[in-house]
Amino acid sequence: MKVTLIGLGAEEGDLSLRAQQALEGATKIFARTAHMPCFDCAAKYGAQPLDHIFESSRNFYTLNKKLAAAVLSAAKESDVVYCVDGAVCEDAACRIILSRHKDTQVFEGVSKAARTASLARLKCGQYVSLSAYDIKNLKSAPAAVVYDIDSDFAASEVKQRLTELFGEELFCTFVRGNSAKKIRVYEIDRQREYDCTCAVAIEESDFLHKERYDYADLLEMVRILRAPGGCPWDRAQTNASIKQNMIEEAYELVDAITRDDDDGIEEETGDVLLQAAFHTVLKGEQGAFSEGDVTTRVVKKLIFRHSHIFGKDKAADENSALSVWEKNKMEEKHQTTFTESLKAVPKTFPACMRAQKVGKRAAKSGMDFLSPLSASEKMGEEVVELLKALQSENKGAAFEEAGDLLFAAVNTCRLAGVDCEEALAAACDKFIRRFEAFEQLATKDGKSLPDMCDAEYDYYWFLAKNATKAN
Repeated sequence: MKVTLIGLGAEEGDLSLRAQQALEGATKIFARTAHMPCFDCAAKYGAQPLDHIFESSRNFYTLNKKLAAAVLSAAKESDVVYCVDGAVCEDAACRIILSRHKDTQVFEGVSKAARTASLARLKCGQYVSLSAYDIKNLKSAPAAVVYDIDSDFAASEVKQRLTELFGEELFCTFVRGNSAKKIRVYEIDRQREYDCTCAVAIEESDFLHKERYDYADLLEMVRILRAPGGCPWDRAQTNASIKQNMIEEAYELVDAITRDDDDGIEEETGDVLLQAAFHTVLKGEQGAFSEGDVTTRVVKKLIFRHSHIFGKDKAADENSALSVWEKNKMEEKHQTTFTESLKAVPKTFPACMRAQKVGKRAAKSGMDFLSPLSASEKMGEEVVELLKALQSENKGAAFEEAGDLLFAAVNTCRLAGVDCEEALAAACDKFIRRFEAFEQLATKDGKSLPDMCDAEYDYYWFLAKNATKAN
């Protein structure tokens, strides 16, 4: 049977002539709720409100599924008209009906969003509109209209999301019924009453005075700086000229993480994003790729590599998940041999980090030591070979054997579950602490470090080790 969806509009008098004609000839009419401001438009044609479904629904999602099910069930026996407030396109239950029932006709009404935008007198020519119950789907936009703010809970959710996107101090327009007033975002959940007519309209300030910025704004800032009349330094840069900056910023972020400094992590994460944005804009100018290409690629990569989440692979723990990731990574990069995966480890990595990653990837082929102890035996062999090279005063051999020894030490640490970079960094820190204590103890006794003999060095170093044992 046929289903007719009618948008009654935002207030009395919005009903279109064609919708009115459809109601006049209908025998089975449902209305979303009797609490709609324009319910009387449908009531005079005998519309039956579905308020009982509201009472039996646990959440907004369940409510719309049940409303759609009620209409579709009735449509099995006769033609049905379903009336909603505002526009049909704004109603979630209507969207479900449209996706499931082919013989459906739509008579749109004045949308709640359009009415709110008019009352708010938005200056922006374009805005995003959505229900308060879909507020988590709101992304960055120059302006937004949020309707269905019919409860304290909905108001709180809307305030939180708009705060994230626009800032809590920005003015917005709060609409209830025919009234509209200017309030700040943080006041959205502080109103006296809420009903189905409540909505909020908001638009961002001009670029330089915005309270909140997103990644798109960061890209725009780089473009502004590189435009004619922008910053001479920024305009002169190339991908090659700023490549070292990315390394420096990444290390500064890691340092902030090591210090557990939230403020530092926030700042340095922004600096890393700036470098990514700079490289993206530069390549965009060259026509190589755009920011959309960058974000699309990384999201698609995550979907492909997490086939244990989005595909058919299985992973019961983090190790098996990592194995799936590595397998998919090799497939993605068209690596058919383990050698190719080893060569793919960047040569710009710190040597210790690179050695650990190369050893780890080689182990995927099955070529690895049985245990940390067996790896340490190899380290002992390399020590002997290095000593021989030193005794022969062969600098070339010493260079090679020193590298072999360090690589063996990395493998030993890797198999012991030790991160070599972190371990070596910790050893450096420990040495510095001990050296500080060593120098202070010797200086306190009136000693000059360059003039001390080996025995004095050993004595004060022994004292420094004891003094810093807790550290």
